[in-house]
Amino acid sequence: MTKADVTDMIYEKKRAGGITWAQIAEMAGLQEVFVTSACLGMNSLPRESADKVATGLGLPQEAAVVLAEYPKKMFEMAVPTDPCIYRLYEIVGVYGETLKELIQEKGGDGIMSAIDFDMTVEKIPNEKGDRIEVKMSGKFLPYKSW
Repeated sequence: MTKADVTDMIYEKKRAGGITWAQIAEMAGLQEVFVTSACLGMNSLPRESADKVATGLGLPQEAAVVLAEYPKKMFEMAVPTDPCIYRLYEIVGVYGETLKELIQEKGGDGIMSAIDFDMTVEKIPNEKGDRIEVKMSGKFLPYKSW
């Protein structure tokens, strides 16, 4: 069984049961963005959380083992064509240099970690049309001189 197999099973359980990612995250006892990423194969769940997700969704025990396995974190390097993903890619293209400049001006010569990291996604009502708010928080990792 592969991570892709487990992702397919999770999608099927979501469709059949009308289950949300927030509900799956609640089963795991972890944050929604992280659990979703793990269910999509890009992170691993702690074994206890993986067991809870597998049990809660009625998946075979082997699925819990796979959810707890370390991922390869490989992804397509081509420009994405899904409109939602493409817009995020466009944001990085347009604002990537700006973010780098501001991170380094405020923190020094370094980067924002995607390992010691947190992210939330919320829908915010707005009179001009609902907004999506993405908040990212990553540990600052300074480059070292040696």
